[in-house]
Amino acid sequence: MEKEKMHTSGLYLPNDGEIAVLQTECLDRLYEFNMTRPTDLDKREQMLKEMFAEIGEGCYIEPPFHANFGGRHVHFGKNIYANFNLTCVDDTHIYVGDYTMFGPNVTVATAGHPILPELREKGYQYNAPVRIGKNCWIGAGTIILPGISIGDNVVIGAGSVVTKDLPPDVVAVGNPCRILRKISERDREYYFKDRRLDLDALK
Repeated sequence: MEKEKMHTSGLYLPNDGEIAVLQTECLDRLYEFNMTRPTDLDKREQMLKEMFAEIGEGCYIEPPFHANFGGRHVHFGKNIYANFNLTCVDDTHIYVGDYTMFGPNVTVATAGHPILPELREKGYQYNAPVRIGKNCWIGAGTIILPGISIGDNVVIGAGSVVTKDLPPDVVAVGNPCRILRKISERDREYYFKDRRLDLDALK
């Protein structure tokens, strides 16, 4: 009964026996993934296909990877890169679009607890899914809170705490994370501060 509530955004008790058995199985598999050698690329790829709800071609996750359910509720598109210490609090579903990149130490959280102390004493929890669009760059140390949706092509500055939805095609930074500017034509001229971009040379 409690297991069914995990994906409804309703309050439930995560220490339920059925949930605990499933979670332990997932965490055992995650432990095995994190113990793989850097040369075990084929093994890692196969393990991720078994661990994740969905994962496309060309994805790479630098261990250690942390996830409450070992990626069981994580849906990755194709060509996604995650640097060290990506944490997916995947008590419910996390969706990530193609070509998105995660800097080190990013946390994507779907789980929360009631403000009312009496309910926290009893261990109640709720979950809300997170959706991240295609071709995003999530800077190092970013925290994305439950229920957040992030549009395509968004760049989030390092150390940001994303508490509200972000539309596509923006650069956003800070705690709480706010839109700094739209992605513009200037970004076709400069790739970093005053460093000029030569698109023809890159082709």
